[in-house]
Amino acid sequence: MTTPQDLFLVTLDVPGERPVEQGDLSLALAGAELIDLLGVRALTLDGEHIVPGPVLTTGDRMLDEAGAALRREGPPETVADWLWRRGEGLAVAYHDTLEAAGQLDGRSGHRWLPRRAGATAPTDTAARRHASDRWESRDPVLTGLTSTLGLQDDRPAGEGPDDEAVVTVLAAVGDAVTELEAVRERRRIENIAFDNIWRAP
Repeated sequence: MTTPQDLFLVTLDVPGERPVEQGDLSLALAGAELIDLLGVRALTLDGEHIVPGPVLTTGDRMLDEAGAALRREGPPETVADWLWRRGEGLAVAYHDTLEAAGQLDGRSGHRWLPRRAGATAPTDTAARRHASDRWESRDPVLTGLTSTLGLQDDRPAGEGPDDEAVVTVLAAVGDAVTELEAVRERRRIENIAFDNIWRAP
């Protein structure tokens, strides 16, 4: 299992302050991919810039796709730029991958996910248990990503990651999610103003 897969599965099972938005999860998944690629030394960070390493085969299709998508020509890409570029549609891609692998049953907990008729209880698999165990153990990377998405509980916070590059990625994910929420809020305000114009006598 990879961090992005664990993250996706945890967001299905852990209640949050608000529904997890597809765009927020996509950004967090892109950050999780970077963290796993850092872990296998497929890249390093120079400040906030991504420095690709050798192309590696991790054994996970989505993570291999992420490694192949690293920008190797032109100016180095920042972590923030990667999140927005790689994150587009990534939540749906992970949903489809996990569903094809039998990890989802079609009655998963995001309002933007398709639900199949006649679906039964959530699939109890080794992967789902692994993700839950990682969450329960307060894994610092998974906790950092889930807290950005508003998934928290009443337990005391554990220690944060001690890897500076990982901290940089987590901070970039938090900033990107905040920026996306600001965009949504502006659109809500604009839509309300537009509706008021048409409703005015």
